[in-house]
Amino acid sequence: MLGRFLPSHDTIKQSRLLRWLGPRIHDPLLWHINRRAVARGVAVGAFFGLMIPVAQIPAAAIASLLLRGNLWIAAVSTLVSNPFTYGPLYYFAYRLGAHIIGAPVPAAVEAQTAEAPFAVLDSLSQAWTWITGIGQPLLLGMAIMAISGALIGYLGAQAFWRFKVIAKRRRTLATRRLSAHADNRPVSST
Repeated sequence: MLGRFLPSHDTIKQSRLLRWLGPRIHDPLLWHINRRAVARGVAVGAFFGLMIPVAQIPAAAIASLLLRGNLWIAAVSTLVSNPFTYGPLYYFAYRLGAHIIGAPVPAAVEAQTAEAPFAVLDSLSQAWTWITGIGQPLLLGMAIMAISGALIGYLGAQAFWRFKVIAKRRRTLATRRLSAHADNRPVSST
């Protein structure tokens, strides 16, 4: 179903915009669905989805190229953070970072201070105030969440893949047993 919305491998190979990548873009692990490439793609996507608020997909694509993870899975996995989840994610990241650093958590953050990371900083003193205020706990919390999310995503994808393979093998074995029982043949366990 997803294949009809995505560009084909040949279209991507012919793209002028991607020609600078050379032979790296032709690596089969970037395009095939297998356990290792998918797990790497999920980990890369979760990391960049939780770590940076902008340009997540390009960052995940570049990292996926370097780590040989599935490119599409990495891009889709960045959507763990989206306009609906930014608020709760960054609030939790700030609270986590503040707890680890031991910084006091203000009862109410001023609107101007909360918007500082997304607005253009006017001066170095304003940047320093933000970094020593809410920036430091927020960045620490985001880094911890990104690393944890990448690890959980990688291990979760590996476990899910293994579960699906085991379930498929069990169904195949059960089908063989039923057909062998119907034919009164001995069942082989291969």
